Amino acid sequence: MAEHGAHITTASVADDQPSIFEVVAQDSLMTAVRPALQHVVKVLAESNPEHYGFFWRWFDEIFALLDFLLQQHYLSKTSASFSENFYGLKRIVMGDSQKFLRLASAGLPKKQLWKSVLFLVLLPYLKVKLEKLVSSLREEDEYSIHPPSSHWKRFYRAFLAAYPFVNMAWEGWFLAQQLQYILGKAQHHSPLLRLAGVRLGRLTVQDIQAMEHRLAGASMMQQPGRSVNEKIKSALKKAVGSVALSLSTGLSVGVFFLQFLDWWYSSENQETIKSLTALPTPPPPVHLDYNSDSPLLPKMKTVCPLCRKARVNDTVLATSGYVFCYRCVFNYVRSHQACPITGYPTEVQHLIKLYSPEN
Repeated sequence: MAEHGAHITTASVADDQPSIFEVVAQDSLMTAVRPALQHVVKVLAESNPEHYGFFWRWFDEIFALLDFLLQQHYLSKTSASFSENFYGLKRIVMGDSQKFLRLASAGLPKKQLWKSVLFLVLLPYLKVKLEKLVSSLREEDEYSIHPPSSHWKRFYRAFLAAYPFVNMAWEGWFLAQQLQYILGKAQHHSPLLRLAGVRLGRLTVQDIQAMEHRLAGASMMQQPGRSVNEKIKSALKKAVGSVALSLSTGLSVGVFFLQFLDWWYSSENQETIKSLTALPTPPPPVHLDYNSDSPLLPKMKTVCPLCRKARVNDTVLATSGYVFCYRCVFNYVRSHQACPITGYPTEVQHLIKLYSPEN
């Protein structure tokens, strides 16, 4: 038992395998950076929608692109992702006969490099998009109108019912792999590393010295007499490398600040934050004169302001207090995100069904 317990806190001397705490810490680094950075973009977009609204609307795609540049740079220069390099780790190719001679500064072979990029960048992006799709389908299932025999409704309800079990199986797969890693039964703490054909190891003194020499040599190297194509390619590589280096430097400096933001705006602190930053209660809607010929409100209070017919399935809009037909106001709010009478910003969650005493 003591031998198994020692593996949790110490690495094997033979293969220099990192402990479970190191690999879990580097995994959580980028996981914490994303929501914190997303909150920063959200605050900027709310403060100035015209200039920063684009970054909020396309945050997932912009983050994936920047993450791709960052990870590709680190994998090709240090044989590790950004978070792995931050914690002094590297990726070692499985089955490589020269793994003890290959330095981290040489980068990963192309096959393992692009597999690693796929699992580091594309897979998390697709997972985020899938979670947003599930959330929107659940919202639509709760508030939209579908005929009882709708084939589409049966399909996505089956999808929504199966998704939690698929997600649980996915997370269980990772948990089982981590348990095997803790007990010393596996060389990978994540099944994605196995699929990429690599495992994690610590950086050696030779790796650090080689990266320092390479960085110093690149700054002093001069190649006169190169062709125009070579100069263009070199300039593009330098530009991409500069962007990746800037991202890595910025993340290295701001990673703890972003983690603090992630903690500050976590669910435990949401009530405090809302009480401190809540917007003032908007004034009540202007009561228009029913005797006037207003184009907004009908003269009879039982008529829907949208379809101008007797209301069916009365529904009140919580943001303004006006009552409409459910079908009319649902379609309008879903399309315009505003109250048809007052223009107040509104979501479908603000629709409240009204029940008459006879019902």
